[in-house]
Amino acid sequence: MRLKELYISVIFCLIVYVSEAQKRTYDTLPYVQDYYAKRLALFKSEPVVENKIIFLGNSITQFGNWRKLLKDSSVINRGIAGDITFGVLGRLDEVIARKPAKLFIKIGINDISKNIPDEIIVENILIMVRKVKMNLPHLQVFVQSILPTNDAAKEEYPDAVNKNDHVVNVNSQLMQHAKSFGYTYVDLYSVFTDKEGKLDARYAVDGLHLNDSGYQRWIEMLKNGKFL
Repeated sequence: MRLKELYISVIFCLIVYVSEAQKRTYDTLPYVQDYYAKRLALFKSEPVVENKIIFLGNSITQFGNWRKLLKDSSVINRGIAGDITFGVLGRLDEVIARKPAKLFIKIGINDISKNIPDEIIVENILIMVRKVKMNLPHLQVFVQSILPTNDAAKEEYPDAVNKNDHVVNVNSQLMQHAKSFGYTYVDLYSVFTDKEGKLDARYAVDGLHLNDSGYQRWIEMLKNGKFL
């Protein structure tokens, strides 16, 4: 009986382990790995300049001409198209080494596209903040909300469509954790969302990325909120 009970116990543990492993089987790599590597090489080749504003994220961050928008040639763009939270975690040391004056983080829509669980996305962003704060305790960190998509994204980014409920859930958790983790939550979602809870077409290029008006609106929001 004891052997039988042990056998049953082992089988049960294996079932639980497999079940938990299945929950963790999601793609943790950036969408365009070769491009990710090229951008990292570029970042590392640049001289380390401290005390500057850094924008950190994916393509939505990368495509922003922050220097022109802010009329500040020293602003540093650390966006990589196709990046996810795991990718940002992997390159965070390069950002920390620059000891920025302010850090604006915006990441997550590609994670959602890959069906990475909401709680993992939130956890990764909180780990980013914690790591940055451990090294730079006085740094002002701004975690910006994930933007929704609209139906125009179906053609080029079908994996990102009809997942705005995940966007809302992640944003809600990021807002809730702001005070306890010592960062400022920036609600871009409310600014760029239409009445249906989708990305406002006035600011969108393809249902996911922003046009010039979108970036201008973004800067206006940051300035009006006195984040810059």
